[in-house]
Amino acid sequence: MKLYFSPLACTLASRIALYEAGAEATFVEVDSKTKRTSTGEDFLAIHPLGLVPALELPDGDVLGENAAVLQHIARSFPEARLAPTEPKALGKLQQYLCFIGTELHKALYLPLLDQRAPEGAKQYALAKMASRLAWLDQSLSGREFLLDQFSIADGYLFAVLNWSLVAPVDWTPYPAISGFMARMRQRPSVARAFAEELELYRREQQREAQLMAAS
Repeated sequence: MKLYFSPLACTLASRIALYEAGAEATFVEVDSKTKRTSTGEDFLAIHPLGLVPALELPDGDVLGENAAVLQHIARSFPEARLAPTEPKALGKLQQYLCFIGTELHKALYLPLLDQRAPEGAKQYALAKMASRLAWLDQSLSGREFLLDQFSIADGYLFAVLNWSLVAPVDWTPYPAISGFMARMRQRPSVARAFAEELELYRREQQREAQLMAAS
């Protein structure tokens, strides 16, 4: 498998899942602005939407959309038990993947991280924050993970909540969320993936700063 990613984007969840599964994979960085890969390719020729993650499968086909990529990884490595198979538990997993993808990723964080978003969009997103975080905190209360054991939803949640490093979304007043994030940082696959992508993100920021200084 080949994973096209951008540092500390939602693709961090896929890297975590691959590490959890002990899978062999190639990671190719994509510049989110230029849409060029670290290997010099035009990413739009690989995935016309220009969005990461994009997972190149062994047969050469390319799969996009984070929830689909995560579930494909889980199905490809069933021994890692990254997703339940029992119908009710699987439904819960898909509920959390949808919630993280729509209510947190797209509706809350994306307007706050997009420099081109109007101020009204940012305020609208922030107005939704308390109800979303309260529901998530209640869902995690008394639990180690979203489900009965670690799943791809936990990796996705960790990746998205980490965007509070640069977005004004404060989840620290929510004890169950805070405890979850602290536990996740101690998990070997998560710690490894986060450290690697944080270093790449810092390098990316340095490159951008140098380009701006030279212009």
